[in-house]
Amino acid sequence: MTATNDLATHQTKRIAQLEDVQVRFGQGDDTFLALDRTNLVVNSGDFVAMVGPSGCGKSTILKLVAGLLRPTEGVVFVAGREVGAEHVGIGMAFQNPTMLPWLTIRQNIMLPLKIVKPYADTFRRDKHTAFRDRADALLAKVGLTGFGDRRPWELSGGMLQRANLCRALIHSPQLLMLDEPFGALDQFTREELWAVLQDLWIETKPTVFLVTHDLREAAFLASRILVMSARPGRVTEDRQVEFARPRTLETTFEAEFTDLTNDLRRMIFAARQSKEMTT
Repeated sequence: MTATNDLATHQTKRIAQLEDVQVRFGQGDDTFLALDRTNLVVNSGDFVAMVGPSGCGKSTILKLVAGLLRPTEGVVFVAGREVGAEHVGIGMAFQNPTMLPWLTIRQNIMLPLKIVKPYADTFRRDKHTAFRDRADALLAKVGLTGFGDRRPWELSGGMLQRANLCRALIHSPQLLMLDEPFGALDQFTREELWAVLQDLWIETKPTVFLVTHDLREAAFLASRILVMSARPGRVTEDRQVEFARPRTLETTFEAEFTDLTNDLRRMIFAARQSKEMTT
């Protein structure tokens, strides 16, 4: 297989950094350590997938970088400053693509433009012109041309998740946070959306944090895969993924791809076994 390094064409600007970060939940005797001392550097344009046993802190890292959670100890930097010190555009997509049922798909996609700087100041003026065109262009890229005026209940789960990606990208975010975005979909639809997401990333190059339990999904999409230990979570492996892009489903049947997913599976199994032996 011909390999290319995704990072070679990206800026090396550091976009996110965790320094000796710990996260504890609960109070008093009910506290537990969710994330152990974690150090991590992510550069602009990285596509980082996080895998590991359930409850290992994958989503915790995502929330820390997004500013939705504060560390108990340590520091989280985004764009060179502590989280919250400066505005950073963040798009988010989760497993359930919640859409407001009384709005059209286009209106749902444009919702972030009403509240995210600098778009909020001009949304009222441009929502029927430039912003509508922006939403329709994204819909076209994900294969939903002509569905902007439909209501959410008229679309299938896969179509809603395509629209969900559009909503996450409508404001051109620096960071795209994805928490099991395709987990509720059937395998065929998931694989189709891998290609859609890959194309969007190649074109716009946001920095992506992807939480997934699907090792094939991680290997297909990511430029880096972080493997985490069982709780208390910490990063135990930071693996570069250098398969040539654009990747196709044929890529997933090649020996190097299969070897990578098998390695990941062995590491996660070992982490689970280690946890069981200590409890």
